[in-house]
Amino acid sequence: MKKIMVLVAIAGAIFAGCVSDPKVDNTPVAALDLKRYLGEWYEIARFDHSFERGIEQAKAVYTLNEDGTIKVENSGIKDGKPKAAIGKGKRTKEPALLRVSFFGPFYADYRVMKIDAEYTYALVSSGSADYLWILSRTSILPEAAKSELVGEAKRRGYDTDKLIWVRQK
Repeated sequence: MKKIMVLVAIAGAIFAGCVSDPKVDNTPVAALDLKRYLGEWYEIARFDHSFERGIEQAKAVYTLNEDGTIKVENSGIKDGKPKAAIGKGKRTKEPALLRVSFFGPFYADYRVMKIDAEYTYALVSSGSADYLWILSRTSILPEAAKSELVGEAKRRGYDTDKLIWVRQK
């Protein structure tokens, strides 16, 4: 019986370690003017993940559909070839928390955690510590804005050493 209890304890510790997610503050901003947010955004930096691995010159274009949903057009270059994905975004009760899908009925959080007053750069995350993006209206983000966004991500508990700086032209 003692061996079984030890094995259960070890298995529980291993399982807890596998599913634990570092705690981050991914609270979206309190207010977001969606009409101002729509349009073209360049991806300046991101955390590595399989669906964007190797993509350079990445950008997204958000447009409002007639039914109130948001068309999400992601594009970039991988291995010298253009890549694109079209998704759909939905609003929630929180203005800066959208739900976005590229895979049928499966939606994920899109949380605008920081945006400047002119809507020229933004810090975006998901519902976990695994996803983070720095976006800009231009392909080059000034160093002061980069520092501000990286500092905000650090303050919120994100491991900013994991950021990949996306090559734009």
